[in-house]
Parts: sequence; structure tokens; C-alpha cells
Amino acid sequence: MTATLGGDVGTLRGSMTGPVFTPEDVGYDEARKVWNADIDRRPALIARCLSTEDVSAAVEFAREAGLEITVRAGAHSVPGHSVADGAFMIDLSSMREVTVDPETRRARVQGGALISDLDAATQIHGLAVPMGAIGHTGVAGLTLGGGMGWLSRQAGLSIDNLVAAQVVLADGSIVGTNADDHPDLFWAIRGGGGNFGVVTEFEFALHEAGPMVDFGLFFWTVDQDRQALRLIRDVVADLPDSLNVIVAILNAPPAPFVPEQYHLQPGYALLITGFADSHAHADVVGRIRAALPPAFDFITEMPYTALQQMFDEANGWGLHYYDKGLYFDDLTDETINVLAEYGPRRTSPMSIVFIYRLGGAYCRVDDADTAFSGTRRAQYFAFFIAAAPEADQLPPEREWVRSIHDALLPFTPAGTYVNALTEPSPDRVRASYGNAKYDRLAKTKARYDPDNLFHRNANIVPTTGT
Repeated sequence: MTATLGGDVGTLRGSMTGPVFTPEDVGYDEARKVWNADIDRRPALIARCLSTEDVSAAVEFAREAGLEITVRAGAHSVPGHSVADGAFMIDLSSMREVTVDPETRRARVQGGALISDLDAATQIHGLAVPMGAIGHTGVAGLTLGGGMGWLSRQAGLSIDNLVAAQVVLADGSIVGTNADDHPDLFWAIRGGGGNFGVVTEFEFALHEAGPMVDFGLFFWTVDQDRQALRLIRDVVADLPDSLNVIVAILNAPPAPFVPEQYHLQPGYALLITGFADSHAHADVVGRIRAALPPAFDFITEMPYTALQQMFDEANGWGLHYYDKGLYFDDLTDETINVLAEYGPRRTSPMSIVFIYRLGGAYCRVDDADTAFSGTRRAQYFAFFIAAAPEADQLPPEREWVRSIHDALLPFTPAGTYVNALTEPSPDRVRASYGNAKYDRLAKTKARYDPDNLFHRNANIVPTTGT
């Protein structure tokens, strides 16, 4: 790269305020690292941007040099979309400023911010944006695909709370977009991923949440599998929007609140968080304990920020990951049988199944209002996550993910949530959006990125067809 571009790299450095790394530079190996240790790639250049203008300069440079572009924000992409061999990484990781206006209930968030950055700034005012459940995830990648988390039932997806954005387009121009300004682009970035440009700033609507929430964790052993899952089905059927749940198949953590005999034991868990309605939370806790006493439970009040970072360590940097995901309408007896049969087959105690219950505010947005890759009916979404400390331990976990995913496929709709599309073949991407939504995205792509410069993602291929 430096041999062929030579002085051009010097020109790029002169046009940016942030540093540029080549493979020969000190700091390059650290800069190319991403969250998933199974991804080990060597980009030709890394531009660590400090401003939107830096991003614009980097995009123009890459386009003129004919370099493939990847975009790094939180670097949490399981398939490693943030980095590619021989490509040009546009790195937003230093752009993490969050500005909150508590009067208008708006937050402006730079494109490299993490969920923990956003939570820290908004919780000072008792406010929050619906985001994911791991604090070191990047706001950008999560939001552009949709954004599921603890507040989804109460306040919808991350994209449902996006009111404006600043985007660097493929020609290097900088545009603002909202419902009135470039409305086609605004529609597309709410679910269409990073296909349309580099989003350098988001503006979100804020909701009251925290600073304290009611939390409950119930754990049943593998011999209670079907009973526990049927109980969970009954409990979540009529929950108010103020209560959100995650169903998990996991090994009990070696935490102080877990009796020692259950440390690292496999089982099934229900996690319930209450926002602003302690009585409703207490009622559900009582129902669960009476219906099927768990092996142990943990009921407490905790800070919202602690809830948001509860899974940070278990999903830390440096592990080897692989995942898949799918929707299903209900915990039918058939899906319960698959979860009970395949769940315990994982061999790494770090591997896990996370199942979100999607309902409430999530369902009060019309399917066509955003580019989200999923319908807005009440349903579940399951993430099957393989995690291993060493590379040679990942292959059997990868096969476990594929086996449980494939066993559930007969009971699921076509397509998946693009943020869980680890192997985004063209057919799978189209199926995830559906033909009508995909075709609309492809036309928007043709307007804003006709040469498909931004293609290291769940790619939308530009088309000008009717």
C-alpha cells in the first residue's frame, strides 16, 4: 500500500485531523483489532477520524484510490464487517461525544459512541434511548440494523427513536436527514444498515427510564426444561409494556448471588426488568415462584446503567464468536421441544441463547414506516451465540449454533434480523427484508451509492429498475 500510494497517504494525512495507520506504523495492530477474536484481518490503511470532515476526506480518498471501504464504530460485528484484508478502514472509535438536552428530550450522539457512553450521559437526567443489552456495543451498527433491547416493549427499537442523522455519502458529501430532509435516506438508514453512507451523528428522542429498575432472574435446571419454558410462555403472554423479558439458555454464572452448587451448571433462565411499575414486577415474581419454584432466583433493585452492562464481561473482547438468529411467533410445544433438546448440547459454558420478547411499543410501528428487517407483530427473536476462549474451541460451538438454528427453521418465517445475519448471502438479505422493502432499499441505494462503495455489510445491491 505505502509502496503504491506513497505520497498519496501523506496527502490523506494532511487532509485529516486524526491519525492514519499503515501496516508499518506503531499502533496499527491495536487499531485493526475488533471485538471478535476469530476475526484477524490486515487492512491496507486505517483512518482514525476525529470529525465528520475527517470521514468525508477518508471516503473521498478511498473512492479515488479504488480501495474497498470498511467502517468501524463499536467493532462488534460478529462476521467482522468492520475490517477486511487490503481494505481501507474508516475508524470512528474516537468520535464518542454525547450531548443531551433534557428539556427537549433529545440526545445527539457521534457515530463512534458506545451504548455505555450514551447511557452515562442520559441517565444523569433519568432518561434513556432504547438500545442493546451489552454496554460496549457501538450505537451506530446496532441502530442502523434496528436495535433491540430492554426498552423495546416500552419504547420500541432504536430506529423508532431516531429523529435525525448526519451522513457522509459515497461521493464524500455531508448531508443531514430526517423525516422532511432526504426522507428516502432517513427511511433507509432505519434498518437498512450501513449501505447508504457513514452516519457520523445520530439524534434520538429520549424516554424516562431509571435511574433504578426492578430486576428478577429465575433459573431452572435442565431437568425442568420443558416445564420452565411453558411457564415462561404463560407468563409473558400478558405482561404490561412496563415489563420486559429476556429468555436465556445458559450456564449459571459463578456470581455471589448464585448458590455454589449451581455455578456453571446449564439451565434455563427468565430475566424480567420492571420500569416504573414495582407492583407489576412483584406480582409476576410471585406468580413464577408459586407456579414452578426455580433452582434459585435473584430479585433486586439496580441502576439502569448496571442492567445495561450486566452481560459486558460475559461477552467481552478477545473471545471467539459465531452467531445466528431467527424470529418465531410463539413458544409452541414444537419450539420448546427443539430448545430443550438442542440447548444443552453446547460444550462451552460461555455459549448462550438469548431470546427477546418483542411486543408493546415494538408493534405500534407500521411495517412500512422503517426499513427494519422483520414484521412488527408480537413475536420472539432468538440469538444463538457461540463463544469460546480459544480458536480451536469454536468449531464445535459453531456447529451447535447451526444445528439449533436449523432445527427451528421449520417453525419460523423467512429471513432474519440483519444484525444477526452472520453469513449475508444475497438471497438471505432479500428474504430478511421481503421483496417490496428490499426493492425500495435497492432504489434508494442507487440514488445515494450507485457504485456500491459501502458493501461490507448485509449488502443491498443498487438498482434503477422499475
